[in-house]
Amino acid sequence: MSGNGSTYSEQGGDAAPELVQEVVPTTTTPSAPAAFGLFSSDTKKNEDLKQMLESSKDSAKLDAMKRIVGMIAKGKNASELFPAVVKNVASKNIEIKKLVYVYLMRYAEEQQDLALLSISTFQRALKDPNQLIRASALRVLSSIRVPIIVPIMMLAIKEASSDLSPYVRKNAAHAIQKLYSLDPEQKEMLIEVIEKLLKDRSTLVAGSVVMAFEEVCPDRIDLIHKNYRKLCNLLVDVEEWGQVVIIHMLTRYARTQFVSPWKDDAVVEEYNENNFYESDEEEKEKDQKVKNTYTMDPDHRLLLRNTKPLLQSRNAAVVMAVAQLYWHLAPKSEAGIVSKSLVRLLHSNREVQYIVLQNIATMSIQRKGMFEPYLKSFYVRSTDPTMIKTLKLEILTNLANEANISTLLREFQTYVKSQDKQFAAATIQAIGRCATNITEVTDTCLNGLVCLLSNRDEIVVAESVVVIKKLLQTQPAQHGEIIKHMAKLLDNITVPVARASILWLIGEYCERVPKIAPDVLRKTAKSFTNEDDLVKLQILNLGAKLYLTNSKQTKLLTQYVLNLGKYDQSYDIRDRTRFIRQLIVPNEKSGALSKYAKKIFLAQKPAPLLESPFKDRDHFQLGTLSHTLNSRATGYLELSDWPEVAPDPSVRNVDVAESAKEWTGILGKPKKEKPTEKFYSESEEEENESSSTSASESESGSESEKENKVEGSSDESSGSSSSSEESSDNESDSKESTAKERYRAADESDSEDIKQKAKGISKKRSTSSSSDTESTSSEESSSDSKSESDSKSESGKSRSATFSKKEEKPVQDRKAPNKQDVFLLDLDDFCPVTTPVAVPTPAVLSPSLTADLEGLSLSSSSVIDVTTQVSVPTKTHELLHRMSGKGLAAHYHFSRQPGIFGDHMVSVQVTVTNTTDQKIENIHIGEKKLPPGMRMHDFNPIECLEPAGSITVSMGIDFCDSTQTASFQLCTKDDHFNVNIQPPVGELLLPVTMSEKDFKKEQGMLTGMNETSATIAVAPQNSTRLVIIERVVKAANLGVVPSGQDNIHRFAAKTVNSGSLMLVTVELKESSTAQLIINTEKTVIGSVLLRELKPVLSQG
Repeated sequence: MSGNGSTYSEQGGDAAPELVQEVVPTTTTPSAPAAFGLFSSDTKKNEDLKQMLESSKDSAKLDAMKRIVGMIAKGKNASELFPAVVKNVASKNIEIKKLVYVYLMRYAEEQQDLALLSISTFQRALKDPNQLIRASALRVLSSIRVPIIVPIMMLAIKEASSDLSPYVRKNAAHAIQKLYSLDPEQKEMLIEVIEKLLKDRSTLVAGSVVMAFEEVCPDRIDLIHKNYRKLCNLLVDVEEWGQVVIIHMLTRYARTQFVSPWKDDAVVEEYNENNFYESDEEEKEKDQKVKNTYTMDPDHRLLLRNTKPLLQSRNAAVVMAVAQLYWHLAPKSEAGIVSKSLVRLLHSNREVQYIVLQNIATMSIQRKGMFEPYLKSFYVRSTDPTMIKTLKLEILTNLANEANISTLLREFQTYVKSQDKQFAAATIQAIGRCATNITEVTDTCLNGLVCLLSNRDEIVVAESVVVIKKLLQTQPAQHGEIIKHMAKLLDNITVPVARASILWLIGEYCERVPKIAPDVLRKTAKSFTNEDDLVKLQILNLGAKLYLTNSKQTKLLTQYVLNLGKYDQSYDIRDRTRFIRQLIVPNEKSGALSKYAKKIFLAQKPAPLLESPFKDRDHFQLGTLSHTLNSRATGYLELSDWPEVAPDPSVRNVDVAESAKEWTGILGKPKKEKPTEKFYSESEEEENESSSTSASESESGSESEKENKVEGSSDESSGSSSSSEESSDNESDSKESTAKERYRAADESDSEDIKQKAKGISKKRSTSSSSDTESTSSEESSSDSKSESDSKSESGKSRSATFSKKEEKPVQDRKAPNKQDVFLLDLDDFCPVTTPVAVPTPAVLSPSLTADLEGLSLSSSSVIDVTTQVSVPTKTHELLHRMSGKGLAAHYHFSRQPGIFGDHMVSVQVTVTNTTDQKIENIHIGEKKLPPGMRMHDFNPIECLEPAGSITVSMGIDFCDSTQTASFQLCTKDDHFNVNIQPPVGELLLPVTMSEKDFKKEQGMLTGMNETSATIAVAPQNSTRLVIIERVVKAANLGVVPSGQDNIHRFAAKTVNSGSLMLVTVELKESSTAQLIINTEKTVIGSVLLRELKPVLSQG
C-alpha cells in the first residue's frame, strides 16, 4: 500500500548477525513491577548488565549490548539502561558502537535530554571512516525529536547527501522525512537536498529519495522531469519497497504528462460498428478519424515496458502497484495482462487476499472481460474468513452473464446453506442482483427465493423476503400468488425487517389480494403493541391504504390502529398517526391535501436499484488506503485527469555530458569513454517483449544478485570489517603517496582532513571485491563495472586528481569567513580548555564522554561572578483553575532567587487561594511524575486555608537545563489534582557579571556551532539602551555587561543546573534592524532563548 512507506528500510542490516548470536537467558520467575522488584530476577539481570557496561573490557560490553538489543527485539522495555548505554557511545570498538546506535535509535525520542548530552559524539561520528557508523549517527540524530537541534540536523543531512557511500545518502533521504515532520518550515532547504539526491544513480538511494519527495513536496513534478527516464530504467533493480513508492509516484506523474490512451479504444469501437452500407462522405469521415488515432509517447511506453517484468515479483505490494499503474495508465487492450498476476496473489495470506480482492472487485465492475477466464479462482472455500467470502461473492456477481449464470446459481445454492449466516444473507442479495441484471433468469431466481421462504433459518427467510420485495417491484402484475404465499408466512416470521417488507408488499398491491389484505390487518392490529417500531409504521401504512381502497371492510380496523398509534411510546409513531388521520379521514379542519390522499399513498413507486457497493470506489487510486476504506485518508494524493494536450516532452531530455561530469565530481571516479550509455542498451529497449522467458530469466537473475549482496553485507557486520581494513592498508598507503603530492598546496589542517578522505576512497576501492561493508556500494557495480577493469595505478591517479579538484574550492570557502578553521559539525577540533562550568556527574557519564564534553568547554581565566537578579517578572501562570480544583485555585511565578533550595534548583512561588465558603485542609504535593534526572523540593504542607483566604509558598525544581514539564499532584484532604509547571527558558538561567574584555574572550571561544543569531526589525522607540535592557532582562534572567559602544548591548548568565555560560549580544544596525547573537555550548537552550527574545525586541 502506498500509505505506509514512510519508514521502510529504516532497520539497517548491520546488527542482524549480532542478534542471531545472542542468547538471552529466560527465567521462570514472572517479572515484577519496578516498585516491588527488589528481589526480582529482572532487576538483578539489569544490574548485571549495568556492571558489564561499566566494565573496562570490550568483550563484556559487547556481550551486554547484544543482550540488551535482544531484549528490545523481544519487545521488552530496556529504557532504564539508557544512562549506562549512552556512556559507551564514544567507544572505540566498532561492534559496540554499532549496537549502541541501534539502542539509541530506539530510545532517543523517549530520553531526549540524555541523548542531547551525546550530540557532539554523534556529530563527530558523522565524519567516521566507517560508512555504517556515519549512517547510524545520522539516524540517531534524526531520531532525537527536539526542535532545537533542527539546524544541526539540517547541516548533517546536507553533508550526508554528498557522502561517497550510497548507504549514507540513503539514510540522508530517510532523515529528510523526519526533519520535515519536526519542522515543516525547513521545506525549501529540504527540497534542494531532494533535488540533489534525485540525480543519484544508485539504486540504493532511489526508493528512499522518492519517498522523501512524496512526503515533502509531491506537487513539485518539475523535479522529476530530468530524472524520469533514469527512474524508469533503474526500477527493476531498486529494492522492493522502493519500487512500490516509485511506481505510485510515476503513476501520478504520467497522468499529468501524457494524453489518455483510452480515446483510441473509443475510436476503434466506433469504427467497427459501421453500417454495412455507407455514403462515401461518411466513410471519408470515419477514415479521417482512424488516421488521427492516438500514438503513445515513447516515455509513456518506456514506463509500461519497464514495469511489466515486476508483475512476477515475489512481493505482493509490488505486483499490486504495477496492476494499479496498468489500470490507470495502459490502453484498455493491454490492461488485461495484470489479471493473471493478481489471481496468483490469492494464494497469499488472508490480509493480502483482502486487499487484492477489493481491487479486483472495483476492476470487475468496469471491465468484466479481464477476470472472466479466472472465474473458478473466485469460488468460495469453506476455510475462507467471512470478509474474503463476501468479496469473492461480490466479484462472482460482477462477472455473472448469460453464459455462466447457470453455473454461478448452482454455486450460490450451496453458499445459501452455509453455517456462516452473514455470508448466506449476502448470497441471497447476490442472487437478487443477478436476477435484476440478467432478465433471462429473473423467474428462476424468484422461484428459488420463494423456496427459501420455507427455510428453518430466520435470517435466510428475512433476507429472502427483502430481496423478493425488491424483485416484485419490477413486475408486480405477474406475482399475486407469491404475495399470498408471503402473507401466510407472516405468522411464523419474527425478524422486523422481513415482517415490515411483507406488510409493505400487501399494502402496495392490496388491490391484487383483496381478500387477504384486510385479514392481515386484523391479525397485526391484535399484536400492534408488541411489534417493533419499523413494523408498526408499516401497519399504519397498510391501514391507510386499505381505508382508501376498501373502507367498507377496514374502516373500523384502521380507526382502531390509529387510536393505538396515538398513544404509542414512540413519538415517530404518534406523529405518523396524526398525519395519516388528518390525511385520510376528512373533517372540517382538513386541508386541500386530503383530496389527494389516494394519489399520495398509492402512487407508482420506482423499483429499487440493486447495485454493487464497489461501484463508486473507482474515483480513488487503486491500491491506496483511501480505496480500501472508501473514504479519503490523510495524505491521499488525487490522480489528476489526463491533459487534453500533452505538455512539452523535451523537459525530460537530459544533457548526458553534464550529468556525467557532475557525478564524476561527487563520486570521485571519471567515466571512461561511454558517458552516454544508458542503464539498458538501446537494442534492449527496442526489443519486442513477446519472449516472456527472457524476462523471467532476467528477473530471477536480478533477484539472486540481490540475495548475494544481502549475504555479503551480513557477513561483514559480524566482524570482517576490521580485518579487511587491515588487509588493505599496504595498498592504500601506496595510493596515498600520490594523493599527498597533489594536496600540498592546501594548508596543513585542511590537507590532513582531505588526506583522510582520500585514504577512505582508496581503501574502499581496494576492498570492493571483499565482503567488507564499506564496500556495500556494490550496487554501483552495475554502472561502474567497466571502470573496475582499468589498471589500478591509472584509476588511482585519476581519482586523486578528480578529488583534489573537488576539494580545492571548499578549502578556500572554509578559510574565507574566519581565520580559525571552524567546522560546524567538528566541534571537537577546538583546543581543549577548561572553564568554571560544572562538569556533569561521573554517575551519568563515562570518562571518555566527560573528556568529550570538556573539549567543548570555555576558557577558565575569566572573572565571572553570579549576581543578583536585575528584574523579577511579575507575570503569573495558572497552575490550577478554581473550577478544576473544586474551589481551590493556584498560580505560580518564578521569583529568580538563587540557591534557596540548592545550587541546581529554580525557585518557584506558588499562591494558593480558597474560593469556596468552607475550609480546605492539608494542602500538599502528592505523587510526582518527573522526567529522568529532574528533582523537586516540596513546599511545607498547608494545614488549613480559610474561606476566601490566600497563601504563598515556595518550592524548588531542578529542571536539568531543559524546558520539559514537571508534572505532579496538588492534594487536599479529600481530593488530588494533576498539575504541571513548564519553565520559560529564561528562568533556567542565573545572571552573572563580567567585564567587556572577558565577555569578548568567552564569546571568541563559543563560535561555530555554539553560536546562533538572527536579524530582527526594531521599532525606533525601542532602540534606546534602557528599553532594550528592560525588555531583555524581563524576558530572561540575564545580567547586564558594561559596553563601551552605544549600539551594542551585552548580557550574560549561566545555566542553573550545569553552569554553562550564556552570552547574549544585541547589536543595533542601520535602518531599524538589530542583530541578536547568542553564544553558548548549550545549543539547545540557546536556540530556544533566541526564539523567545526575537518577539520581545521586535514588538512595538
